[in-house]
Amino acid sequence: MATPDRDQLPEGTRVVMDDESIVRRCLAGDRDAFGELVTRYEGPLYHVSLRILRDREEARDATQTTFLKAWRSLHTFDGHHRFFSWIYRIAMNEALNRATRNKRHDTLDPALPDGHHGPDREIELDEMKRRVQAALMTLPEAQRDVIVLRHWLDLSYEEIADRIGVPLKTVKSRLFEARRRLAGRLDPTT
Repeated sequence: MATPDRDQLPEGTRVVMDDESIVRRCLAGDRDAFGELVTRYEGPLYHVSLRILRDREEARDATQTTFLKAWRSLHTFDGHHRFFSWIYRIAMNEALNRATRNKRHDTLDPALPDGHHGPDREIELDEMKRRVQAALMTLPEAQRDVIVLRHWLDLSYEEIADRIGVPLKTVKSRLFEARRRLAGRLDPTT
């Protein structure tokens, strides 16, 4: 069955293009096409950045920078992979780099005390946050991503697999290995 031409569709019908088609339009010089990708992914990328940075302005800046970097590097996009996985990687790197540069050491565990404690405990918590952040940054990107998605964004294993475009079994093995490495790096006896 033939697909109808856009001109043959009823008025008001919106054609939703896949990401790769939009990328091809961008690469062919259609600057407006990139706006479709921004509209499609601005929200999810902003929320990823916000969860990492914990600052709305920083997250907005990180999201804008992500799209700028994606636009400039669009020619490097490999169409054999999902576009969202590619731009998500750029967003994660941008947010994690900003967090490191800004020395914002947010904790992975929101159940920790929220500042109603003495100065000794404050120093102890700051040191723990620094150690967790440093240990997290030593993980390979693939492992760091699943840790962030699972423990910062509270995504299910299935949601993580869908977001990064890998099988569920791969998500589980990456999480297992990442947790093992983090435990080893954070063990005070080592």
